[in-house]
Amino acid sequence: MRSLLLQVALLATWVLADDITVYTDTALAAGWENWSWSSDIDFAATDIFEGSSSISVNSEAWSALSVKLEGTFPNYQGLRFDIAGDNPDLTITIQSSVDGTTSSNILLSAMSTSITPDAFTSLLIDFRNLPGSGAALGNGTWDRITWQAGANGDVYHIDNIVVVESIIIPPLFLSAEPLAANTIAVTTQGDVDFSTFAVSLNGQSVKILNTTTYTPVGTPSKSVTYLTLAKNFVQGSLVIDTGVPNGGNPTFNVTLPAVQFASFVQQVNFPISPLIYGVNFPTSASYIQDLGVTMSRWGGNAVTAYNPTGEFTNAGADWFFENRVADPPSADDWVGWVHGAGSQSLLTIPALDWVSKDATSYSYPVSEYPGQASTDPFLANAGSGRFPNGSAVGPPPDPTTVYTPWNTTMAKAWLNGLANKPTLVAIDNEIEIASSTHQDMHPAAIDYDEELARVLNFSLVAKEVIPGVKVAAPSTCAWWFYWTSEVGYTDNAAHDNMDFLPWFLMKMAAAEKTHGQRILDYLDIHYYYAADTSANDDSAKALRLRMTRSLWDTTYTDESWIGVPPQQNHQWDPTIVSLLPRFRTLIDIYYPGTKLSVSEFSSTADTDITGGLVTVDMLGIFGQQKLDSATYWATPDELGPVGLAYWLYRGFGVHFGANSAQVNLATPNPNTQGVYAATENGKLSVVIVNKNPDTPITFALANMPFGSYFMRHFGGEAGIAKWQTTVTVSSIDYIVVPAYTAVFLKQN
Repeated sequence: MRSLLLQVALLATWVLADDITVYTDTALAAGWENWSWSSDIDFAATDIFEGSSSISVNSEAWSALSVKLEGTFPNYQGLRFDIAGDNPDLTITIQSSVDGTTSSNILLSAMSTSITPDAFTSLLIDFRNLPGSGAALGNGTWDRITWQAGANGDVYHIDNIVVVESIIIPPLFLSAEPLAANTIAVTTQGDVDFSTFAVSLNGQSVKILNTTTYTPVGTPSKSVTYLTLAKNFVQGSLVIDTGVPNGGNPTFNVTLPAVQFASFVQQVNFPISPLIYGVNFPTSASYIQDLGVTMSRWGGNAVTAYNPTGEFTNAGADWFFENRVADPPSADDWVGWVHGAGSQSLLTIPALDWVSKDATSYSYPVSEYPGQASTDPFLANAGSGRFPNGSAVGPPPDPTTVYTPWNTTMAKAWLNGLANKPTLVAIDNEIEIASSTHQDMHPAAIDYDEELARVLNFSLVAKEVIPGVKVAAPSTCAWWFYWTSEVGYTDNAAHDNMDFLPWFLMKMAAAEKTHGQRILDYLDIHYYYAADTSANDDSAKALRLRMTRSLWDTTYTDESWIGVPPQQNHQWDPTIVSLLPRFRTLIDIYYPGTKLSVSEFSSTADTDITGGLVTVDMLGIFGQQKLDSATYWATPDELGPVGLAYWLYRGFGVHFGANSAQVNLATPNPNTQGVYAATENGKLSVVIVNKNPDTPITFALANMPFGSYFMRHFGGEAGIAKWQTTVTVSSIDYIVVPAYTAVFLKQN
């Protein structure tokens, strides 16, 4: 079968003279080795091929086709291959076996969503512009290429694999969008010529006063040139004529809509907690500094079994109940370098009865528990602990085969010996569901009383040995468990029909009186949107962008099971989440003075532009709603959409502002836009996020001072990159934000 569909990004061509062939018919080319795992591979398949054969691959979950060169390809510019399959769910990485470095993940879906099983599609990865992130691969001792399947495994054919020596990128105008009052951002690749550019507004020619070109950090394959116009934007038709062919159309046409009215009142303000810009497990000091990360959390299911003596851990149900070396290994060292990088820290203290005893044991060997639903693709005897119907296998294993005992005395010794003391400590992680996530060490459902006792006991230890440390608890996983336990509503009934977190606050207030000190400083919860947006189609993306209303809106009925009555809790308006106002009220009722933390939250789509826009919206809401601390789960890609949301507010030392200023909107529409303002030292900062996929929004912004503003933005036609410049605002009557774009303006 000989069919080829060419889908080569950026209209690129390639030079073949010094290319490195990876696969020739029937075998890997000379110098290449097969480093694949848990995959059935035929290097001489003839059911579909170019030439005389292809590679057929049948990978189990998380398994891969992986090839290794005897040598390196450090200065090559791309990877070309032909692939056939039913839209395979593959992640591609370029790696170095010399020093262990790996490229950012390249999703096959970011390159094409129309790969078919009966014909090859030809794809090209530009190492200067990696699909999805736009990042450059950079120089390195690259010698390995891996195509890894997802959770469901994958079947596909691959052929004509070549490491490309050179890619020629033709000059091209990619997009042109109006921004702010009189600026057009023109995205380009290659060496373009602006001498033929012309701009007209409502049929009248507009002079271009000057141009400024910017190439973003980390994604150098594209640039933006900012055109400053002699006339400010108004409602109507904007035509941008490049004067050269541009994919068959040399012009960009934008319809500028009617203006909306908003105002800022800097005098009405309150502090924004600097700790809301946090993430779980930042990767390096430069990551913290580049994104402005203020709070770093050592957390998640794996820390429940963290053994600081051996530096072992176990992720429980997240990964086949297997022990492993912790990554990073030393919590003490981790706190030290996090503080050195300028971030505060939130360290989770294990609070169950067991921690991992080594780096190799596992709880559910298939040889002892046959018939399990799945096994580790890298360790065939390690099972999931569940039957195919979802029920737990039994009887429960002996914990001593995998774990060693843990108690408050051991925790006290560990915390007392830390060279680097954390800012906050959390008492374990989501232990209300331990009988599921850690069923091998705690198969019985945890009730109200046990959870309270564990939090109290380990909190008292932390307070004793770390002077001034703040305690965050109980790190509850989700809406359902805010109000009850895994025992169920008989547990509520046994506690005066009180919902769990209100009861917990009341008991912690009583504990303060008993012990003569505040034991709980932060009520800590996790919040993940309950609505399903996994389809990631237009409807799901719009829903994802609306769901931020559940953080603050007292009128927004949740678009999930939460919004369907009856709800089995005792809360007011139980179909309306209104997360931050609700918990502020509960704190005021049951334990005044307690701060509020959300130590896990997510956009639901880290690699999609909407995930970045959701995160911009959430960070703005956190400041506006007086949240005290927040950390994203888990570690956003620095160059991905969520990483850009952090960069927008705090990257490279440029901060949004110390105080949240009042924003008044004449026609608020939280489904499609968010507007946030801050003030510091008499200077105004503004963040506007446009959630419309194809329509710009415009504002008249009263009380926005004229003058010079530092501007950042990402999204829209310009794409996922760190775009920034300086603009002059000489009119506040018509400020433009493009579709699917977040903009930051800070008064100079």
